[in-house]
This record gives sequence, structure tokens and C-alpha cells, in this order.
Amino acid sequence: MARYEIYVTYKKGIFDPPGATAKRALDNLGYAGIEDVKIGKYIQMTGDMSEATVREMCEKLLANPVIEDFRIETVEEA
Repeated sequence: MARYEIYVTYKKGIFDPPGATAKRALDNLGYAGIEDVKIGKYIQMTGDMSEATVREMCEKLLANPVIEDFRIETVEEA
């Protein structure tokens, strides 16, 4: 059985509303030097499936291929 960790983020050049809101809030709290904030999704999935199947799930449901990129990391269970 394997565990998959999936990271979904906006594609380069796509406006990130949650990231922009967090950056503004951090600026308002007095934190200086923050150039940019990006916020994405983290998905953890465990089961008996191939990485190719997980990739298909991401392409069809878990990520929006028009505006989001995703990265899959496989973590072998002990």
C-alpha cells in the first residue's frame, strides 16, 4: 500500500486570491519583506493504486488543469 501526497497550486501567472488576501493581512500586521504569498491545496491519499491512477484523478477532479498545476509525491508505507 502506498501513500500519495498531492500538492495543487495556481499556475504561474494566474491570480491567487487567497494568497493576495493573506499577503495584505500580513502587511497590515506589520510583517515586512514579504514579496508574495501563494496558497494551494494539500491532498493525502492512501491505497492500492498506481501513481498513474492518482495522476488521472488529479486531472479529472482534484485539480483544475486550466488554472492549476499539481505535483504528486509517493511515500511508501512501512
